[in-house]
Parts: sequence; structure tokens; C-alpha cells
Amino acid sequence: MTADAKKAIIIGSGFGGIAAALRLRAKGYSVKVIDRSPMLGGRAQVLTKNGFKHDAGPTVITAPFLLDELFALFQEKLEDHIKLVPLKPWYRFYFSDQTTFDYGGSLEETLTEIEKVEPKDKAGYLKLLNHSKNIFDIAFTQLSAKPFHRFFLMVSLIPKLIVLKSYETVWTTVSRHLISPKLRQAFSIQPLLVGGNPFSTTSIYGLIHYLERAYGVFFAVGGTGAIVDALRKLMERQNIEICLNTTVRNIIVNNKKASGVMLEDGTKITADIIVSNADAAYLYQNMIDDHQVAVSSKLKVKLAHYSMGLFVVYFGTTKQYPDVVHHTIWLGKTYKELLSNIFAKKILSDDFSLYIHRPTATDKSFAPAGCDSFYVLCPVPNLKANIDWSIEGETLKNKIVEALDKTLLPDLQKHITDDFFMTPNDFKTQYLSMHGAGFSIAPLFRQSAWFRFHNKAEGIKNLYITGAGTHPGAGLPGVLCSAKVIDQLIPLATDFK
Repeated sequence: MTADAKKAIIIGSGFGGIAAALRLRAKGYSVKVIDRSPMLGGRAQVLTKNGFKHDAGPTVITAPFLLDELFALFQEKLEDHIKLVPLKPWYRFYFSDQTTFDYGGSLEETLTEIEKVEPKDKAGYLKLLNHSKNIFDIAFTQLSAKPFHRFFLMVSLIPKLIVLKSYETVWTTVSRHLISPKLRQAFSIQPLLVGGNPFSTTSIYGLIHYLERAYGVFFAVGGTGAIVDALRKLMERQNIEICLNTTVRNIIVNNKKASGVMLEDGTKITADIIVSNADAAYLYQNMIDDHQVAVSSKLKVKLAHYSMGLFVVYFGTTKQYPDVVHHTIWLGKTYKELLSNIFAKKILSDDFSLYIHRPTATDKSFAPAGCDSFYVLCPVPNLKANIDWSIEGETLKNKIVEALDKTLLPDLQKHITDDFFMTPNDFKTQYLSMHGAGFSIAPLFRQSAWFRFHNKAEGIKNLYITGAGTHPGAGLPGVLCSAKVIDQLIPLATDFK
């Protein structure tokens, strides 16, 4: 790389930032990645305690072709660096009456499982799957990597969105096709994977169902941290500079043009292109001088409706639970009421639902011999709620452990070890997430596409944004696609003016 090569700075090394760094390097830029954390990955940190390993963030791997693309930029192959194991089932749903529903595998296997719950829903499921495919073909295949910074593009899509019934919620769409209350819950939880309430999230996010069916659900041997490590090595092979434990205080903007960053210690670094992988709302409110921020961006921050918070318990067990599959959705006694308490009323319920990750079902390296490793995620209100997590955190953890002891993990209270937890406070302090939201702004229709934070900063030249708060949205596929969007917007280094 010559001394006069065009320079790009990437703020934040979540998957959106890593993907942006690799894509800009492939365009010929000299790239520097700056992150305040001690390791790459953003929320995909790896936590260890006394031989137990935990992926702190994303654990469900879908759409692996998006990772393939990053290696292919440099004529390499994903499979030479990461071993992805297909899971079966993808998820086991565990209901409050202790019945289960295994979801995943072949279409025939899924229909067999549906028949056990409600035979009449087999035909409805096939119709739901077809509807999800139609959404996927437009919303994902055609639009997920398309820039939405121009309003008239959004307007031009309105006829298609109406045909797809995108004005419906995910719950409404699922309920039109299925009659079983249990299956309605099972097939409407997808928005929760990206921070949305099924009762208010646009049915566009029903595409996640077909995405899983088309490409499967995987686990990377070594965990999500192994994917981050493989991408780090790819970045190093391509001479991308990585600066960890380094905090960007603000972006230098003069006359509506970004020209560099200022670090917390006062150091200034200039660049031709700035890409922020920080939380988009935090970026506009805290990292850019107020008079440089466009009115439209200020309004989006002010009017934003944020995703729920996350309470995550990590622990080991001194015994193994071989009957517990890799991914379990443990559903409480209530559904709509619980979600209303989380998203609308912003109060802690006596009831709760859980996502349980048992990586040792697939990879024994996550725990000492004869033990299991667990990650249990509980959706909770974000920090707009009046909850004192210094008190409620321990209380909620004990309630979760007690509930699992009585159901899925018998004798857990005798065998739990090395437990700790994260609250929305930790998401705010560690990841600078506005209001401690788990997935930035919520996936509502009024916060999608053009209405979401733009990937090209509004009113500021040479500043681009990736990550959960931007188009197309949260989740691993979403943030990887956000980097594909800016790839279309940023010229080759040789063409940069």
C-alpha cells in the first residue's frame, strides 16, 4: 500500500465493522479499525471462567453465505478457516405444560412435528412458509443490501410492500395461517431474535423463517468467537490495522464533511472515509457536534422506539444434561401479556420466557470434562424502565435458576457453578447501547428501510454507518448486509475524490 493510499477508519469491530473493514480493504483503502473493547467482535465477545467458555453475544448462525463472501473478496474459502456444524433440531420449544416441539431438519420432519401438536396446521404451515419465501425474495434478496437513503426508492416499493401485507404484524400473519396457540408462539418468535415484539413488528421480518429453512441453522466449532478469530486473521493477512482498548471520543466534522476522529486521549487521526459501527443513536447524540447533525437524524434519535433489554445468565454445571439440545426456547405461562410488559409497560413480570444455549451439546470444549456450559437469555425492559438492576439482577437470576431446576434442568441448584450475569446496564456501559437496548432501535415498520438510520450519514459527507440500528436491521445477517450496503455507496479507492 502506497503512502498516499486513501485511508478509512472503522469505529467499532462488531460484525458490521469487521465486514466493512474487509470490504473497504478489497476496494483498495488503507484500513484502520478502532475498538474500545479488549477483543474484536463487538457484542460477540468470549467470556471464560474456571474452564467454562461462553459466547457473550450472537449464538445462532444463519445465512453463512454472507461470511463466505468476506473470504471470497480475497480469493479464500470460509471452510478453510471455520467449521460450521448444521444443527438438528434448530430449536426445541419447551412449553409451560412441559410439552415440546422440535423445529428444524427437513420439511417432512417439521410437518411430522407439527402434526403431533395440531394436524390441521400442516397445510397452514406450508402456506406460511410460501408467504415467508415471497417476503424473502423481495425484502432480503432484492433489498437487504440496497441503499435506502433516498426517499423515492421507498415510495416506489410501496405497491410490493402492500401486496406482501407488510402493514400486518408478524403475529397477525402467523395467526392467519395457524390455529394452535403453541405453534403460533413458536412461529412468531423470530422478531425477538432481532429485538422486536411479534405483536408490533412488521411482517417483513417473517422472512427470517424462510431464511432458516433455505440455509439452515449452524454452530461454528469453537463458537461465534471462532468466527471472529478467523476474521481477525483474515484482516491481519490483508494488513488491516487493528487498535483495541482504544476509544473514539468523537468524529471530526467540518462544514458537514467527516475528516477523521479524535480519541479519548486527545489524539487526532485523519482519514478519507469514516465508517461507524457504533450504535447509530449513540453516534448522533454523543460523537458528533450537535450543529453538524442533520435535523432528520436528530428527529430519528428523539422519536426512536428501542428494542428490549437483555438479561443474560452464564453458568456451568457439574453434571451434564444430554437431553437438552443446543438451542431451547423455554416459554413461560403468558405470551402477549409478557411481551406487553417488556415493550410497552416496561415492567418486570413474575413470568418470563428464556432462550437457552447449551454449546456443549455440539462442542465439548466449552466446559471441563463431565460438565456443561450454559447461556440463558431473558428478554426484559430496556433502561427506559424504572428497574434497579443492582437489586433485581440477583433476584431474577435466582428465579430463572429455580424455574429451570423444576423443569428443563433438574437439580440445577445443586450443580450450578461459576455463574454470573449481564443486565441492560452492562449493554449501556460496555457497548454504548442507547438505553441498554439489546438490538438498537426496534424493527417497526416506521423504523425500517428509509425510516431507519441511513447507512450514508444524513447531511455529512464521507461518513457511513453499519450495524443493528441501520438498514436492514439487527441480527448477524442484518449487520453483515449493512456492510454490503456501504460497499455499494463507497467508491474504489482509486476513484475517490
